Amino acid sequence: MSANETPRAYDAVIVGGGHNGLVAAAYLARAGRSVLVLERLDHTGGAAVSTRPFAGVDARLSRYSYLVSLLPPKIVRDLGLDVRLRSRTISSYTPAQRAGKPTGLLVGGGEQRTREAFARLTGGDREYEAWQRFYGMTGRVAQRVFPTLTEPLPTREELRRRIDDEAAWRALFEEPVGVAIEETFADDLVRGIVLTDALIGTFADAHDPGLDQNRCFLYHVIGGGTGAWDVPVGGMGALTDALAAAARSAGARIATGHEVTRIDTDGHIAEVAYRTTDGEGVAAARHVLVNASPQELAALTGDPAPEPAEGAQLKVNMLLTRLPRLRDPDTDPREAFAGTFHIAEGYRQLATAHAQAAAGELPAAPPSEIYCHSLTDPTILGADLAERGYQTLTLFGLHAPARLFDRDNDGAREELLTSTLDQLDAHLAEPLADCLATDADGRPCIEAKTPLDLERDLRLPGGNIFHRALSWPYAEEGGGRWGVETRHVNVLLCGAGAVRGGGVSGVPGHNAAMAVLERP
Repeated sequence: MSANETPRAYDAVIVGGGHNGLVAAAYLARAGRSVLVLERLDHTGGAAVSTRPFAGVDARLSRYSYLVSLLPPKIVRDLGLDVRLRSRTISSYTPAQRAGKPTGLLVGGGEQRTREAFARLTGGDREYEAWQRFYGMTGRVAQRVFPTLTEPLPTREELRRRIDDEAAWRALFEEPVGVAIEETFADDLVRGIVLTDALIGTFADAHDPGLDQNRCFLYHVIGGGTGAWDVPVGGMGALTDALAAAARSAGARIATGHEVTRIDTDGHIAEVAYRTTDGEGVAAARHVLVNASPQELAALTGDPAPEPAEGAQLKVNMLLTRLPRLRDPDTDPREAFAGTFHIAEGYRQLATAHAQAAAGELPAAPPSEIYCHSLTDPTILGADLAERGYQTLTLFGLHAPARLFDRDNDGAREELLTSTLDQLDAHLAEPLADCLATDADGRPCIEAKTPLDLERDLRLPGGNIFHRALSWPYAEEGGGRWGVETRHVNVLLCGAGAVRGGGVSGVPGHNAAMAVLERP
């Protein structure tokens, strides 16, 4: 699409070709609406892309987002997506020292095996039985809440009645989740493993009265009605490529290299101004769906911008020639890294790291978690690398708020990466550095992204992977029917900053499309 073309009126113009924008485009085009997607970058997918980050190395990594849980099967079915998700047989592994010896807790591989792992770590069945009760409760909540994500927003009381469990409601929706964790579990390490789901990309304490940690925890345990996190076969880019194909095959036009600069609307017709390397242009539409942050939406419409909620993570991608050996003699690295490998994530360790970061210091023992995509799905590696036993590692660091990088992003990144890998090395029988592959220029195959890097690369305000603080999955005062409405009648928010946004879900894209299709 050239910037010099005669303006054409569309039923919908979608700003941003990330996964939510593509979901909305596919739904609207399949319903017979004329749709134009304008994407700033030279490719679609947004943060849900696969790239080859290491020069001359045939490894296609999910660079920013990496697992799928919140994508409703309904969207996959409705859009006829050619997408495969593969489950992980191991849920998690957490290394530990007990009685002066290296050991760990492996969750997965069957009920009996998990029970025995808890018994070895804690000396009895109490923690395992508490684990079963706790996740039985979250599983029942997931079965009731997850289907509502693609329905009109329920009220708070409607959702409470649907859950129909006052103890669960109190634990997840009313009291800081730290209360339930401390009442349920006695072992510090087990408490920490549970708490991590409340802290992914969210800078909060277990007892934060604002309950940001509760909302984060909720979205991490309701996916698919089970809370399982699956591996996208072919990498995250395979999912967004399938979405782009579905939108195009339904008739949507996707224009990459088109940066939207302004949205003007009278409530009936909107004009969307954009620029390309060839010049500037305008597209008219009955509806505009913005797959960008609320801050970006405000900048485009000229409205006051909301305060950004800073991101709080370190994202690291690595390619190894082999998996490192563990100090724990009873655990195979191929199992330990197949699930989520928890590092420095004991309950007290998480609290200490949060307190240090809140005081403006990089955590001395940075908490993080790792998983190996290629153990579950080797298709992301070239045949030669796979045959030689190469593996990928994805690390997600917690309690790394954007404020810590303001003064010296590069220096703080390197310091935090070094101390994070030191925490991992403490549980390895060989240094991770000895296992790192090198690229065509002889450099180690490792890259790290801070919140400020994500803000620069993806325009995520404050590097927040959810675009803003996560919302409750029910209607709050001033909210609309679908949670995507804005003060402009024909401008909708279809990105992660919508109500029930965050994660690779497609939910805001689906809901924005439904809001449009309900209108005359």
